[in-house]
Amino acid sequence: MSGILDSVNQRTQLVGQNRLELLTFRLMGTQRYGINVFKVKEVLQCPKLTSMPNLHRLVRGVAHIRGQTVSVIDLSMAIGGRQTTDVEKCFVVIAEFNRTVQAFLVTSVERIINMHWEAILPPPEGAGKANYLTAVTNIDNELVEILDVEKILAEIAPLDETMDSSIGEEIAQVETEKEIVRRILIADDSTVARRQVERAITSIGFECVAVKDGKEAYDKLIEMLADGSIYEQISLVISDIEMPEMDGYTLTAEIRRHPDLKDLYVILHSSLSGVFNQAMVERVGANSFIAKFNPDELGNAVKAAVSE
Repeated sequence: MSGILDSVNQRTQLVGQNRLELLTFRLMGTQRYGINVFKVKEVLQCPKLTSMPNLHRLVRGVAHIRGQTVSVIDLSMAIGGRQTTDVEKCFVVIAEFNRTVQAFLVTSVERIINMHWEAILPPPEGAGKANYLTAVTNIDNELVEILDVEKILAEIAPLDETMDSSIGEEIAQVETEKEIVRRILIADDSTVARRQVERAITSIGFECVAVKDGKEAYDKLIEMLADGSIYEQISLVISDIEMPEMDGYTLTAEIRRHPDLKDLYVILHSSLSGVFNQAMVERVGANSFIAKFNPDELGNAVKAAVSE
């Protein structure tokens, strides 16, 4: 197990090819789950946990890992299941989301599987709004559920979504000098992340067209072309990177290839972080990359887009 992620740094060439690698694991039951390897820093046998006053009920304790104190979240409980038992026999998946590091307690970790994003599908329509899924896929004739970790983290530690009012004022000033289309296309497979962006964007006077993945975003852009120039209908695209069917890098590359879309301003907005992201921003032709979720940074990125 200690070597399961040793070669993660060699896997970055998958980014931009509409491919990903899933680390599969199980919780308190037979259902298999997956998480993108690029969000995973390390997998360890569960270390000794220390309880602290006023911890959230889903946090089983804190652990000192690699010189850092990390909260250990019981992933089974977080999605409405049973509390994880025999913790000392379990594993923790150390992951980086939204600029913070967390540890997720899981009962077992299986393997890393190389997949194409086209094989990662949105959750079934009947799953309802209360589910914790961003996507599903089939591996070895078994359904694998990909969890909406951003939703889980938002429930444990809600983010401040308030944007500095001066950003809206500065955009209004830009509007006195040039015409601005106050409409933005947003693509994100996480319901929570999508709503966070929508609330931030609408607070500075923009209308949002929200879709749940890259393919739906691209199809929507093509549909909008039937009504005339895209540049008269939206000012920019804000896209997550990890999404079912078509990721944000591929969406950006497709936009750049289309003669009637190629000049659209694209902001990639992701919980992923790292040098490879910046390299891919340049490779696929995105205008900028910002890590989730800081409303002021998002607002300033929008201001930069409409100021060009």
